[in-house]
Amino acid sequence: MGSQLPMPQRRHWWQGLFGSPAPLEPVPPLPPPPPVTVSFRQDVPHPLLVPAKGDAFDFRVHPVYLWTGRRMTFDELKFRAERYLDWAGGIVRERIVDVSREFEPHRSHELERVLNERLAGQRWPANESLPQFTAHVRVSPDERVRDRLRPYWEERIRLECDHELQKIRARHVDDLTRRWCAVLQALEADPVTAHAARLTGEQFADVFRRYVDERRGTVPELVALLREAVRGHHDLNLGPSEYTEAWDVALRTYQRQHGLVERAN
Repeated sequence: MGSQLPMPQRRHWWQGLFGSPAPLEPVPPLPPPPPVTVSFRQDVPHPLLVPAKGDAFDFRVHPVYLWTGRRMTFDELKFRAERYLDWAGGIVRERIVDVSREFEPHRSHELERVLNERLAGQRWPANESLPQFTAHVRVSPDERVRDRLRPYWEERIRLECDHELQKIRARHVDDLTRRWCAVLQALEADPVTAHAARLTGEQFADVFRRYVDERRGTVPELVALLREAVRGHHDLNLGPSEYTEAWDVALRTYQRQHGLVERAN
């Protein structure tokens, strides 16, 4: 009855077929989740006043802050941003006051562009564990400057509107002139149109009649000039030169086009 023998470990029947499973390797712990970043846009109700060139007028600078925070809720970030509002305004004003003095009081648009270029990419404070902000600004002139600029812009708007109106009228006149020119030329080529023109109205018929009379009134004068030119060469006994023949051909062609063949001689 000495010491007891160890009892053999009981094995199940499937362990005899497939063997004992290998021990599992320990699973490494999952990496911690990245810190949650929240953001909050803060519009300032009151503008910052910074001097313009000459210190007689002020620019009204309206900053807009974008706050970001890590490891905090949105409500906490908003609460802390409200507390830091005056501090943020002081930083922005310090960065822009020297620049504003380089611009005339009516150059608010140019100042706004320069300030936003300067503020772009800057973030305050440097400690990332604290709420940080970036800033974007809108700039408007002093109210007294706005009163002075209003008549200028009213006159400029009036001139630009008048200019556009004149351009529209010119385009319409050009289009109408081209159309009537084509109509008159087409009517002039047909002898029947002198009577048919009255179908469109007495005013058009009168204008068309005077147009045709003026056009045809120049023809006899030109024919007389051509005749004198041809006759002059014959009187000088130059003979049937190419120059004279060219004038003669031009005379006959012009007479034929305008129905003056019978009166050519």
